[in-house]
Amino acid sequence: MFLTRRFYIALSVVVALIASGYLWSPMFTVGRILLLLFVMAVVADVVLLWRQRGVQAFRQMSDRFSNGDENDVRIRVENNYGFPIHVEVIDEIPFIFQRRDICFRAKIEKLEAQTIKYSLRPTRRGVYGFGKVRAFAASPLGLVQRRYTCGEAQDVKVYPSFLMLHQYELLAISNNLTEMGIKRIRRVGHHTDFEQIKDYVAGDDFRTINWKASARRSKLMVNVYQDERSQQIYSVIDKGRVMQQAFKGMTLLDYSINASLVLSYVAMYKEDRAGLATFSSDFDTFVPASRRPGHMQTLMETLYAQQTEFGETDYAALVANLNKHVSKRSLIVLYTNFMGLVSLQRQLPYFQQLNSRHRLLVVFFEDVELKDYIVCQPHNTEDYYRHVMACRFAYEQRLIVSTLRQHGILSLLTTPENLSVDVINRYLEMKQRQQL
Repeated sequence: MFLTRRFYIALSVVVALIASGYLWSPMFTVGRILLLLFVMAVVADVVLLWRQRGVQAFRQMSDRFSNGDENDVRIRVENNYGFPIHVEVIDEIPFIFQRRDICFRAKIEKLEAQTIKYSLRPTRRGVYGFGKVRAFAASPLGLVQRRYTCGEAQDVKVYPSFLMLHQYELLAISNNLTEMGIKRIRRVGHHTDFEQIKDYVAGDDFRTINWKASARRSKLMVNVYQDERSQQIYSVIDKGRVMQQAFKGMTLLDYSINASLVLSYVAMYKEDRAGLATFSSDFDTFVPASRRPGHMQTLMETLYAQQTEFGETDYAALVANLNKHVSKRSLIVLYTNFMGLVSLQRQLPYFQQLNSRHRLLVVFFEDVELKDYIVCQPHNTEDYYRHVMACRFAYEQRLIVSTLRQHGILSLLTTPENLSVDVINRYLEMKQRQQL
């Protein structure tokens, strides 16, 4: 049993009236009468709340959460009392969210139910533990509350952003990928594979008319082409310390994992085969490229357990193992980050080796906070020094792009929030221009 604010206010009024009886005696009698009524009201309130189990609460949510996205959680509260109640609901969410506002108040009419909805945004993958649902019910008198402990403790797994994946899936089905920022790449020429010959219909390109077949059939026939299929696309993710930098609560590794998952789906939708590799101080995980049913689930389960490490990444091990596992020329999308031009120069020989056997696309990140700081005007000498250093670092990032281009290596400098869209746009552009 919990005493409410109304209880203390009413008790304070009664005590004040009894105390005022020492100044004016009739108030002492009035205070005693009100005290008796107050005690009777408290007893009646206790009887109303404890004569039956009148409140039930259930937590409703998905058995897995999407990392970096808003995930809905619903709490259904049922009132089995024969009178309306005021209820206060507290959900014991995982401590990692560090939220103190998961407390909801509602009025529920008799023999009715109400659903409370809120959302949680995880920023780390792993297993999150939810506790029980606590409901504090008060009758219309509102003097005491009865606590109900409902539901069961449950765990939920946080996977890479599959909600983003579903968004791309729905937009791809309806051919509305431009809504997510995916550009429509104009096709240049007919760099495609021959598929079949069919009858000409209005709207077909005159340049595809097959004159020999038309002469044999005595009617116009056209060639049908299709994009080259079964190209291998590998997402290679650096798990070293450079990927521990955070942006909006998520590490660069998590952004890379989400982007690689979406890229794999789009590649398989384009009838290419998607694979995965991760590395840090050694070659860690490898999933061969495929587009068989269930392959996306395999990629998701593999990416779910990936974590950053504090060691330096070993590109020599990456090159040796990729050459051993990937024999066919493929597109290697490498997610990494550079602290400066010096760090690139140490890894450049390994990039050249990869690019000699495959088509390498190096994806690294632009520091958004640094970019915002450069825009700000300096106010004192110290700010000027910091401003110059920030401009120098931003210049080195652009110089990294230029250096990679000079060695024939494709690169993509992007912000974490635009990573998925920019990577997909570059992939589609390379595919249409036959650069894979």
